[in-house]
Order: sequence, then C-alpha cells, then structure tokens
Amino acid sequence: MDGLLKKIESKNVKVGVIGMGYVGLPLAIEIAKSDIEVTAIDIDEVKVNAINSGTSYVPDISSSLLNEQVQKKRLKAFSSFEIIKKLDAIVICVPTPLNKTKDPDLTMVVSAVEEIIKNRGEQQLVVLESTTYPGTTEEMILPRLAQSYGKVGRDFYLAFSPERIDPGNKVYNMFNTPKVIGGITSHCVEVTTKLYSNFVKVIVPVSSPRAAEMVKLLENTFRSVNIGLVNEIAMMCGRLGVDVWEVIEAASSKPFGFMPFKPGPGLGGHCIPIDPLYLSWKLKTLNYRARFIELASEINGDMPGYVVNKISDALNGCNKSVRDSKVFIIGVSYKKDIDDLRESPAIDVIHLLKKRGAEVVYYDPYVDMIQLDDLSLKRIPLEQGLTEADCTIIITDHSLIDYQKVVDNAKLVIDTRNATKGINNSKVIKL
Repeated sequence: MDGLLKKIESKNVKVGVIGMGYVGLPLAIEIAKSDIEVTAIDIDEVKVNAINSGTSYVPDISSSLLNEQVQKKRLKAFSSFEIIKKLDAIVICVPTPLNKTKDPDLTMVVSAVEEIIKNRGEQQLVVLESTTYPGTTEEMILPRLAQSYGKVGRDFYLAFSPERIDPGNKVYNMFNTPKVIGGITSHCVEVTTKLYSNFVKVIVPVSSPRAAEMVKLLENTFRSVNIGLVNEIAMMCGRLGVDVWEVIEAASSKPFGFMPFKPGPGLGGHCIPIDPLYLSWKLKTLNYRARFIELASEINGDMPGYVVNKISDALNGCNKSVRDSKVFIIGVSYKKDIDDLRESPAIDVIHLLKKRGAEVVYYDPYVDMIQLDDLSLKRIPLEQGLTEADCTIIITDHSLIDYQKVVDNAKLVIDTRNATKGINNSKVIKL
C-alpha cells in the first residue's frame, strides 16, 4: 500500500477510466486537471478518436478544455484494454441499464471487470462508480478480483463511489460535489480517499461499499417518490380546477417542513427513472416489496399518457381530434438546457400521439435529430412549428426559448413545465 500511496501523493499515479459517457469523460477531465495522468478507455472508436482529437461530445465539457488536457499529454484515449497493466488505479463508469423485465443488466460492469483481470497489474485500485444495487461490489466484483489478485486490502484495493453528475448544472460539478466512498477494507478507503482528494473537494467515507451503493439509490429514490407525489397532486388539482403551480409556489413560502418539487410530463434521464428500480429488484430477492418505489414509478410512468389526454381534451375544445392534427413539441431532451434524450418523456409523448394518428413535429435548440430504433424525426424551425401546428406542447422548458413569442404565435399551447408563468392568455392550458 505504501508504494501506491506514495505514487498518489507525488501525483505519479496513473489512473484509467473505463467508459467515456456522461460520467466517465467529466471524471477523466477532472483527474487530468489535477495534473494526474489519466487514460480514457472505451470500446467505441468514435469516442476514442473524438477525445484524442480534442473534440468533446458531452455538453458539460467544452472542446477547448478537453483539447487542453490532450495537448498537455495528461489525457489519452484507447479502445484496447491492454493499457490496464500499466495503470495504478482503474475507475469503472460503464452503463448499468435495466433489461426488458426491469431487472438490472450488469453485463458491461462484468465485462469491464473481466478485462481488468485479463490485463491486471500489481497492487491496483479498482473503483466502481456505475449505479447498481446494494451488494454488487462485494458479491459480484470482489470474488472475481480476489481470485486473480489475491487478498483485498493488501494485493489490491476495491471501493464503490457513486457518481453524482447532474448534467447541465452550472453550480455543482465533479470537483465541488462531495464524493461518497465505501471501501471493502479500511486500507481500501484510505487509498481511494487519497486518490480522489486530488480532484474532489470533499470526501464522505462510509462503512462499506453496500452503504455507498445505498446512498446513491436513496438520493434518486427520494427524488422519484417526491416527483411522483407532486405529479399526483397535479392530477388532483386538475380535477379540482386548481392551478398546481400556484399551490406549489404558495406552499414554498413556508420556511420549514416543505421542499418544493415540480410536476412534469414524466421522468427522464438515466438515473431517477431507473435507479430506484435497482433497489426494488434487490429487495424482491429478500422477499420485501418496495411499495413507495413501485407506486412512484407507476404514477411517473403514467404522466406521458396524462399529457396526451390533456392535448386531446384541448383539441376537442377547438372542435378538433388528435387524429390528423399537427402537434408541435417544444423541447425533447429529458431536462432543460442539455441535449440528452435518455428516457426522455418527450419520446413517450411522441409515440402516444402518433399512435392516435397525429402528425408530430418538434423543435429543440440542442437536438437537431431524433434517431432511435423506431423513431426518426428532424427538427423544424420554431416559427414554422408555431404557425403550422394545431397545438403546441412545451415538454422541456429550455432557457433559450422566448415563451412570450410561443404564446403569441401558437394557436393552442399546452404547458407542462410552467414555462409560460406570468403570461396570461386563454390559449394556454397548463398541466
């Protein structure tokens, strides 16, 4: 351990990051900025070539920042895993999706671990950052590594540190967001803490990887459940003829005991819709039903349908049906001011509208093309959509859009995000 600690303290440590997506690339950049040599590893040759040419494909990372680290030779990308044998620490940041039955799919995590074993060096630190269920690090990764390396805490070091990236957040980034670390042994915690302290401001150690895994799931389950609650409140307010946005704003005036959450057309992104289901799945194996998680998932999953019904009712009020109507969607990314389409509720709304016979077009300043397995759409100009469509629906409230202009030029507006706050016009119908 002393040798690895000395390398870390002198910044002679060589760190590898496996998986160059929305988590891995920002992490690699932050490590490089701390003057530590970092190796980026991804099987996608397109990403590897983009990194080595200094061209960023992640909105939160500018090409100039990426290119600076590449030019200073602090960052280099590879598609081969052979480089692992030259590294002192390897961080795994690969996707952990759910399969069709909503069971955890850890194929990419296992694959990364197998590549580490195949190309292992001496006394290496392995850190898993990919979101997963409690017990993954100890039950799935530890036995595999121990069989190859030897004794954990002596021959190798293993920890879990959940990623906390919030795409598009201008205040909190990799450096100033506290980092939770759970190691298999105290030595594992010590080594991991020493490494991460070079590029993260605050470290929060916990007693075990299982606790660290649970931390991430609590964070996103908390958000999922509360969003589910406020979505149901929005539906209740709709039945009662009450403006849910007014209610939330007034309730937020209470200086204690209330934390505002906002309703919307559904949950998006890789974390909030998916992470709680990891916990639910794990508890099912222990004969326990996670009722809050299941109910919140059901309510949030129903929101795209609720929105489409809202559109249908609004068009009916204009003596039109959804079938053969032209519906213009503003904003298709899962949250404002980013280009990320992962689990975006806009995609569900589009599918439901098309199923009902509507012609669907969209505008999003960050997304010029939707190209999915069963959906291909090209962005149209904002002005064209507003003037041609029978109904305009605001799904994602990007800051770049002039919503007064939207209201002035659209025939009918369904606002799912309160983007038209302060604009009084009878053609606007809110969630």
